Amino acid sequence: MTIDVARARAETPGTRHVTHFNNAGAALPPQPVIDAVAEHLELEARIGGYEAAARNALRLENTYDAVAALLNASREEIALVESATVAWGMAFNALSFGPGDRILTARAEYSANIIPFLQTARRTGAVVEVIPNDERGQTSVEALEAMIDERVRLIAITHIPTNGGLVNPAAAIGRVARRHGIPYLLDACQAVGQMPLDVEELGCDFLSATGRKFLRGPRGTGFLYVRKSWLDRIEPHTLDLHGATLVAPDRYEMRPDARRFEMWESNVAARIGLGVAVDYALSWGLEAIRDRAFALADGLRAQLSAVPGVTVHDLGTERCAIVTFTVDGAASARVKAALGEQGINVSVSTAPSTRFDMDARGLTDLVRASPHYYNDEDEVERLVAAVRAL
Repeated sequence: MTIDVARARAETPGTRHVTHFNNAGAALPPQPVIDAVAEHLELEARIGGYEAAARNALRLENTYDAVAALLNASREEIALVESATVAWGMAFNALSFGPGDRILTARAEYSANIIPFLQTARRTGAVVEVIPNDERGQTSVEALEAMIDERVRLIAITHIPTNGGLVNPAAAIGRVARRHGIPYLLDACQAVGQMPLDVEELGCDFLSATGRKFLRGPRGTGFLYVRKSWLDRIEPHTLDLHGATLVAPDRYEMRPDARRFEMWESNVAARIGLGVAVDYALSWGLEAIRDRAFALADGLRAQLSAVPGVTVHDLGTERCAIVTFTVDGAASARVKAALGEQGINVSVSTAPSTRFDMDARGLTDLVRASPHYYNDEDEVERLVAAVRAL
């Protein structure tokens, strides 16, 4: 299957107003997602929030089915939450650590994950260790294997980091985790929506993701996958009357499914929109989306690399639809502002977002351009011409 770019752009109203290369931040939503969210909000305004939720209950339930299909999981393994950060924290904080327990993570790990690691290390005496990279700049599976011992209690990596096109070898890491019986937490925040994800192939026990990025869903949406075999082994750090039932004055029982990780109050309109976004992505096909987005990124890398004074900084054997670069003599924030004045959206990655990796490479900031399948080649050329003119 190939992407009908003209149709994708026609169904994306934002393409008529901006050249959007910030899909790794928040993608432009397609019209069906916009309609789904607006329709539910209008229904809430007409008949009331509780009543609208009851009337659209089946549409909300569809979101669980859609996310399960996206990941090759079962609906009982899916929890809907407010963001990838919430999803990741729900999983991590449900695990137990003690003195000397080892948490292994990637050099390109997102700093929002490193901080909870360090909090847990300070509180429990656990230790955080970084898996070295291989010669291509991705997490070394060989080095990981050599680090395994009986004290390793968690392997947690970011599949695709926020600061570059690297795609970490998540499935190979999953095979190591399974072979040694170690829980595996995968941050798929940047991966979901731009490439196929199969939790059986990946071998992860927990996976966190967002709706707003390459999945093209509403902001304030995310989801957590919890492998069924773990549901009876962990308890969320916080439960409410949605995740558990008070069955006696001194006893509660948790839900049997992953929704124990949810809270009762939520943005119903946004969650319905998330389900529509997932169905929309599935209708195009994640393989087709990957092929189109990756090809646009490869073309952008090649063209930027040919511009004098521009350096592309992406690593890895497989590179995704995130392109990072610097311009000699121009701070990344200034490059972003200059492009923004021309209606071209990009983002900036700074050292604090991926401290281990950026410090190791001596980088302070990068311009991040992230194309998606609804971008076209003319937009790529426009971006490159604007950078060349700086």
